[in-house]
Formats: sequence, C-alpha cells, structure tokens
Amino acid sequence: MKIAVTGSIATDHLMHFPGRFAEQLLPDQLHKVSLSFLVDDLVVRRGGIGANIAFGMAQLGLRPVLVGAVGSDFGDYRSWLERHGVDCHSVHVSEIAHTARFVCTTDEDMCQVASFYAGAMAEARNIELTPVAERLSGLDLVIISPNDPEAMIRHTEECRAQGYPFAADPSQQLARMSGDDVRGLIEGAAYLLTNEYEKGLLESKTGLSDAAVLDRVGVRVTTLGKHGVRVTGRDIEPVLVPAAREVQAYDPTGVGDAFRAGFFAGLLWGLSLERSAQVGSVLATLVLETVGTQEYTVLAEEFVKRLADSYGDDAAGEVRPHLCMP
Repeated sequence: MKIAVTGSIATDHLMHFPGRFAEQLLPDQLHKVSLSFLVDDLVVRRGGIGANIAFGMAQLGLRPVLVGAVGSDFGDYRSWLERHGVDCHSVHVSEIAHTARFVCTTDEDMCQVASFYAGAMAEARNIELTPVAERLSGLDLVIISPNDPEAMIRHTEECRAQGYPFAADPSQQLARMSGDDVRGLIEGAAYLLTNEYEKGLLESKTGLSDAAVLDRVGVRVTTLGKHGVRVTGRDIEPVLVPAAREVQAYDPTGVGDAFRAGFFAGLLWGLSLERSAQVGSVLATLVLETVGTQEYTVLAEEFVKRLADSYGDDAAGEVRPHLCMP
C-alpha cells in the first residue's frame, strides 16, 4: 500500500491553564480582547498534522510517505519518525527557515487557544507529488492535510491531473482560504474530513449545501468530538460511530490526526467505513490519554481489547489479523 501524507511538520509547545477560558471572556468586550494566561505546565513535543497522521499509520504497521517542508533543525525529528516506520525521503529541507511551530494552551474544559508559525512550511508549495509516485511506482492514496495553502492547492490539482486518489482534510486552513479555493480543494476528493464546526464553515464559505458537497466528493467524514463520528456519502447509508471508551482524558491536541490515521489504515486494510472509523476512534483515545501527539505506542493485544470493549468482539476479530496477531 503506497500512501503519501502531505501536511504540516512542526514542533508543539503545549501548555495547561488551570481554569476556564470562558470565565475570562467578556461578551461585550470581544472586539478588543487583551488577555494573558498564567499556565502551570509546558511540554515540548513533536507534531504537525502531516507528521502526526503518518506516525499514527506507522504505529498500525503501515509505511506512509511523509511529504512536507522543514528547517535544518529537523534532524532529531527525522530520526524519530524513521525509527517509528515513517518514510521521510520526500521531506523538503529549507535552507533559510526553521521548522514550523505550534503553540497551544488548553484549559480545564479541554478548550484551546493556539497559534501557528509556518516557517519552512511555506516552501511545501515547491514540492511535486509525481517524483514521489515515481519512487514508489504509484500512489494508492494521497492525504492532503493542513499545510501551506498554496501547497494544498497544488497537491490537489496534481492529484486530479495525475489520477491519484486523494483525501481532502482542510480543517484549520478553512479559516484563511477563500470559498473558491475551498471548492477547489474538495472537488473530486475520494474523502472529505472535517469536524462538525468546520463542516458548517466549509458550507458557509463555499455556498454549498451538504447535498451539494456530497455531489463533489465520494465519502464525507465528520468528527463530532465526544459524540463520535458520522460518515455519509452519495451511495451509502449514513454511519454513526460512537466515541471509543477512554481511560482518562489529558490533552485533545492531535486527537483528530490520530483518528484520520486509524480511519485510513482501516480502509487500506480493506475494512468497511464503519470498522475503519472504529479503528480511528480507538487510536484517537490513545492520543487523548497522553500529553503530546506522538507519545503513544500501539500494543496490538491492548488495541484489540479496547476495540472489543468499545465496539464488540466482531470488530476486534476483523482488525486482529492486520495487527500481525495470531
């Protein structure tokens, strides 16, 4: 299976605010917000949406190819990813900029305030997918996750021109892209992934109804937070998968990335949309229960047990052979 994951590669600076953002925001003063939060924790972790998705797929035994742009400070991070099964041969290294940086503060309600410095990510627009496909003798799927907006557009257009199946995952970049650009990102996508808020924002920006969006994509996946995930499509019955059981939530950063990794791993294994969403949901809980987006390890026996606990023995039985278990 030949999978290219395009997207951001970044360092995450994750902080915790021991309170609630909502209690600090004055409704009649939102037009001139000026706030500073004293945090009680700071951890620095490897991140970036593209890298997170690739890491998650590698944890499940796949060998994804990461496609993105980084700075010369990427050496240790590269070693980490390659050691965990991610192909980094198609990562572009900038000669002038640092690797992107994500700075995020999470409160007691798991609400977040964050900012993102692009840095070398802006050079992702210079990357072509065709050399990647030639190196791998083809591509079964290209995941186009949040990245430099021009890179996302370029990769989408190249997928359509070359006939590479692709998944559109615009998420955070919806806020800064025009309606025309967003329509260009989703047209012809085999899969479209957003959370529930982004679903509404996408429809508002493009002027497209839910039905009109489905006319342009194969399958639409909408994550619903604690309420699970909804999968719809033109020729399929809607599927609603509840969230997997969690032990204790620590930090939601990267949960959506892990879901995508598990979902696409399931599809590439040949599982149904429902079963793939269940795999994604269990992988997402592993991230939710840790601080950092790549600080978890998939242990096959434990993973299958958690699938059974959340979705039944049939689900566990179907996934078990793909995790190299007897």
